[in-house]
Amino acid sequence: MSETPRTLTHVGPDGAARMVDVSAKGETERLARAAGGIRMRPETLAAIRGDALAKGDVLGVARIAGIMAAKRTAELIPLCHPLPLTDVQVRLDLDDALPGVRVEATARTTARTGVEMEAMVAASVALLTVYDMAKGSDREMVIQDTKLMEKVGGRSGHWLREG
Repeated sequence: MSETPRTLTHVGPDGAARMVDVSAKGETERLARAAGGIRMRPETLAAIRGDALAKGDVLGVARIAGIMAAKRTAELIPLCHPLPLTDVQVRLDLDDALPGVRVEATARTTARTGVEMEAMVAASVALLTVYDMAKGSDREMVIQDTKLMEKVGGRSGHWLREG
């Protein structure tokens, strides 16, 4: 069985890494949604719930950090295009079953390329911020399962994670 050679989109003719040229693509409305969680001791979750940690409002700070991070994605991921984000939402929920905090980040734009990385970076940085805000109480927290949940727009259309 022979394989068809793959075209590497982020590699130039000389073999060097490059940003993909999206100038020929049309602008479309795009959305991406990412999720993840941070597992912690029940006492740490209770302290977050009771606003009893020394650093203050963990969820509020993490929400703002996620939004700010989405806006800076192209500075963090080397081959990402800078995008004009039209909306970023970061929702953090306390989850006793985890125990910990779950995050869902949604990014929107009208552009030539998608916002998957912006949603993933927003979710990741929000979780890292929860860790930073609570690490004085619990250094054994574990950030887990950060993943793309949905993407809408562009040539490949709508994709939704199953399960």
